[in-house]
Amino acid sequence: MLSFTTDVLLKDGESLRIRAVRPEDRDGLARQFPPGLDGHDFDQDVGFVATRGSTPEEIVGFGRFHRLEAAPDAVPRAEFALSVADAWRQRGVGTALLEQMTAAASRLGVERFEADVLPGAPVMMDLLAHLGFDVGRETRGGVVRPWFPVRLTEASRRAIDARASSAAARSIRALFEPRSVALLGASRKPQTISGTLLTNLRGSFKGAIYPVNPAGGEIQGLPAFPSVAAIGQPIDVGIIAVPAVGVLQAVRECAEAGANAVVVISAGFGEMGSEGQAEQERIRDFVRRSGMRMVGPNCMGILNTDPVAGLNATFAPTAAPAGNVGMLSQSGSLGVAILEHASDLHIGISSFVSVGNKADVSGNDLLAFWKDDPRTDVIALYLESFGNPRRFARLAPEVARRKPIVAVKAGRSAAGTRAASSHSASLACLDVGVDALFEQAGVIRTSTLEEMFDVAALLSTQPPPPGPRVGVVTNAGGPGILLADACEAQGLVLPELTAASLEELRSFLPAAAGFKNPIDMIASATPEQYERTIEIVGRDPNVDSVIVVFVPPLVTTAEEIGAAVARGASTVPSHKTVLTVFLASKDAPPMIASGGRGRLPTYTFPENAARALGAALKHQRWRERPAGAVVRLTDEQRARARKIVQASLDAKGDRHWLETEGVRALLEVAGIAMADTRVVRPEEAAATARDMGFPLVAKAVAPGLVHKSDVGGVALNLRGDGEVSAAVAAMRESVAKAGYALEKVILQRQIEGGLEALVGVVVDPTFGPLLVCGIGGVQVELLRDVSFHLPPVSDLDAAEMIDRLRLRPLFDGYRGGPPADRSALITLLQRLSALVEEMPELRELDLNPVRVMRPGEGAIVVDARILVGRSGT
Repeated sequence: MLSFTTDVLLKDGESLRIRAVRPEDRDGLARQFPPGLDGHDFDQDVGFVATRGSTPEEIVGFGRFHRLEAAPDAVPRAEFALSVADAWRQRGVGTALLEQMTAAASRLGVERFEADVLPGAPVMMDLLAHLGFDVGRETRGGVVRPWFPVRLTEASRRAIDARASSAAARSIRALFEPRSVALLGASRKPQTISGTLLTNLRGSFKGAIYPVNPAGGEIQGLPAFPSVAAIGQPIDVGIIAVPAVGVLQAVRECAEAGANAVVVISAGFGEMGSEGQAEQERIRDFVRRSGMRMVGPNCMGILNTDPVAGLNATFAPTAAPAGNVGMLSQSGSLGVAILEHASDLHIGISSFVSVGNKADVSGNDLLAFWKDDPRTDVIALYLESFGNPRRFARLAPEVARRKPIVAVKAGRSAAGTRAASSHSASLACLDVGVDALFEQAGVIRTSTLEEMFDVAALLSTQPPPPGPRVGVVTNAGGPGILLADACEAQGLVLPELTAASLEELRSFLPAAAGFKNPIDMIASATPEQYERTIEIVGRDPNVDSVIVVFVPPLVTTAEEIGAAVARGASTVPSHKTVLTVFLASKDAPPMIASGGRGRLPTYTFPENAARALGAALKHQRWRERPAGAVVRLTDEQRARARKIVQASLDAKGDRHWLETEGVRALLEVAGIAMADTRVVRPEEAAATARDMGFPLVAKAVAPGLVHKSDVGGVALNLRGDGEVSAAVAAMRESVAKAGYALEKVILQRQIEGGLEALVGVVVDPTFGPLLVCGIGGVQVELLRDVSFHLPPVSDLDAAEMIDRLRLRPLFDGYRGGPPADRSALITLLQRLSALVEEMPELRELDLNPVRVMRPGEGAIVVDARILVGRSGT
């Protein structure tokens, strides 16, 4: 019998639990869904129930399927049925059940679902179309029999993601826009955490506020209640700041009062160890069974600066200004500093969430909300961990194409290189996965919080740069030179201005000024000269962005220059980017915000401005980049690959390296060419070599032997059967000295010429499979010239993986060397990506070396290793 439990969000944002049906559900199902239960075998059939609540648990939906008898070579089919309680229809219960049923069926080897539907009952047909499945149908005796493949298509995957995002966004909006709030654990001491929470609520929230304190009375001028039940009114959101031991009871009280969500400020849970984690999971389970959402625990609260629905449910001492940046912090204490720093930098916040331990509400939920939030234009994230990176990988690109995402992911140094049995695995670590995920999702990764704020300040106030060409206006040569160097490091260029622009500049700037970009107006530059120079440089057709630098001299004041810069910036075409650098001991003057462009992003040093502009340009190029073409396995290829892997797992156990014959067969299924290879006993090597032809390579096969060349287990350029016999004898002796026993010999046609490349896969426990590409051979770990990408890998993705390599020029024929077939390596990467996506049993894979031949001659795998394992091994 299947064991399964998951929590889902309905389309109205309410949560529901779906679990495998159990024998004890029989009586309840018989009362509520008698037709759906007809013929259900609790031991053999697969069934799911959708439930709400815990004591008692209410079953609101039931779905089941059972296999149909079929010939051995026929498509594995199953018949399914769905039933939803009347009060819960049109809320997405049937959709959620069918999603889980098709996923379970696919795991169990079922390829097609069928059902009988009466012509007068179109609901099922509408549901299947809504799910995005490719539905066929037959009509027999007045009964419509729809059928569809249970494997997810691109359309069905997009439909599922869209539904999940919509439901998450609705649930978060309810969190940000309550009509009433209860503060559980309200303190009479205003300087405490709960005292500050109440002060902030009173200063921001226009709805009803109910302080809850066992002593009752009055707190900060509001009537306090000894319990939530004593309020006597429904509440929308509960803010919980009680000791950890009382949190579960507090959550129960909020649920009984009809709350949509709770924000748990209290600490002492998952961050404290296993006991705290267990209690956190109990609270989360109760929250989800009750249909609520939960922020935290161990967080500093939430903030919404909307003037209509303002809510400051944080204990931050500083009120952040309203603006267009949605911000998430996983750290509560750091969140206070983040809000203070945003206020100091005049970065306006649309909404802020301190997610804490992320027991329920996650970064993915907030991305789904911010995607369509009209008040949010930029998203800034401080992350310490990922909950569901695969969901992030699908959602973030959709969001980032509309709104830039800037992220700091802490923990670069914590993930070191792990001990591994393949080249691919030894080159991968957790931070490599983060980089690959952010790179392909269009997320701007910054190394520090300062850099995150620098980039957010630019993107929240300026259009993205239309190109890399920067015009620099300065009153000092030194900072201009520093800025030019920093721009070059970020892939930005400082072009010469047009003759017309230079002529106009020479008409009013002193002869001692510099006109080669940076435009150095020298220290005597007046406000009027600043204004006119910015206008001319900004209008120049050779310029995409303008950076204005000011070093305070004795002859002018920062206030005068700030006003002039603002006026000049307002004349720059609106599609161009304008930044400022004020090298002063205090903040830029407020006049910098007085022009038609509003507040301009201001930086203390030239390097900060260049980094921010470079990051914005890189993101803009990512947005403009087409998606590329992705290769998928055909149904026949998928079936053949699964047969090869399943046969090996059945024969050799849950986790092992495929035999050479299996490796070759699996690569052949994916369309990946491998050099002609035979595996023979040592005494058969010479005779087999004569059949194969020469030259040949011989490789040792011995239990436990991984890197053959390290122990003399590889012999090259064998040109006769005598040489083969001698090589085998020498190999037997050398591997024996290393503690191995030679069992077999791999004979392979020697592929001469070509560039040696590495292509591989390593499965990260957090991010799943990662494809790796680099310069191969025995020095691969020494060179560490590799790039990573999460599947799927399109043709453009594969090309970028190659282009990121330091030794990329080798593919073009470096210093007279032969060029390599780059397009063939791109195709190989795509085909390997397709194989990995369909075969979760692939745990590690190493193709090293891959000989990338001359253009038009292809890429041939010379050596390959594939580790397979069942789920969980």
